[in-house]
Amino acid sequence: MTRTVLVARLDNAGDVLLQGPLVRAVAATADRVVFLAGPAGAAAAELLPGVDEVWTWSCPWILGDPPAVDAADLAALTDRVRALAPDEAVLSTSFHQSPLPLALVLRTAGVPRISAISVDYPGTLLDVRHRVDDDLPEPERALSLARAAGFELPAGDDGRLVVRRPLPPVAHPAAAEPGYVVLHPGASVPARAWPAQRCAEAVEALADAGHRVLVTGGPGERELTALVAGTRGVDLGGATSLAEMAALLDGAAAVVVGNTGPAHLAAAVGTPVVSLFAPVVPAGRWAPYGVPTVLLGDQTAACRGTRARECPVPGHPCLTSVTAQDVVAAVGQLRTVEATAVVRPDAAAGKAAEIQVSA
Repeated sequence: MTRTVLVARLDNAGDVLLQGPLVRAVAATADRVVFLAGPAGAAAAELLPGVDEVWTWSCPWILGDPPAVDAADLAALTDRVRALAPDEAVLSTSFHQSPLPLALVLRTAGVPRISAISVDYPGTLLDVRHRVDDDLPEPERALSLARAAGFELPAGDDGRLVVRRPLPPVAHPAAAEPGYVVLHPGASVPARAWPAQRCAEAVEALADAGHRVLVTGGPGERELTALVAGTRGVDLGGATSLAEMAALLDGAAAVVVGNTGPAHLAAAVGTPVVSLFAPVVPAGRWAPYGVPTVLLGDQTAACRGTRARECPVPGHPCLTSVTAQDVVAAVGQLRTVEATAVVRPDAAAGKAAEIQVSA
């Protein structure tokens, strides 16, 4: 009998990429893994080894720009899950999200076994109610849920982030020879973005230091990437799919990026990261995982732990305190780090912190 497991993570691409170890643990014993993703995370789910099929659904209680609750839409999802008839479901959520609304939908669809992390009393909605220390890095938190549900990583799997390979070729000639630096100025949450002018200054400073700089962004960020790239960087705004972005990051010597999806994509292809990290969420949970990283940004700033989407402190000091020369120095550090080094940022660290732990 084929054993089908439904795995759900309904928010952004970076959040989905961090589920990679969980998915591989489930896939080690399941015959089929169906991943239920939100519209912003579906392309990332396609990149995860172990995923056999991706479903996309706009969730009205998790998405940052949620649709209205639609009874017909909920009924359609319920019918689709009932037709799939999964043997069980593993529901992954962030520490501030509840899995119980989705668990109710899936229970209504007849899913016989459901596992999730839940602070709230689940009644009969969960078969495995997992509790976890929320200071864990997000991939480890998710993997602990898989283990609580009875799934283990296969032998030889070290639990790091990875993507499905081979990756597509990068068509742009600027990426033909590896060793460039990628600077990604955008962020899905404005409070986590390094100011555009600082990014433009970093492109100039990196070019002065002898680096080829490729500036990336989504289709809606072309104006930003053009401004940041200027005349000395290569503007690739809107020029890549997520899989092509992974290939581009794979060829980079280092990636300069805020706390947003491409930071986790860089980690998933094993590329070192200069992390421009605003402390609105904890670095210990959300910094790039399993790759050499230099963490920049005042982790003791007044916005710490607020989860703010817009910076609550005038002047955005946690990141405006970082200069272009700080970034150049950080890239230089990463280029001298051995490939086996792993960095676990200290959430209490100051403006710049690098901690190397042997893999």
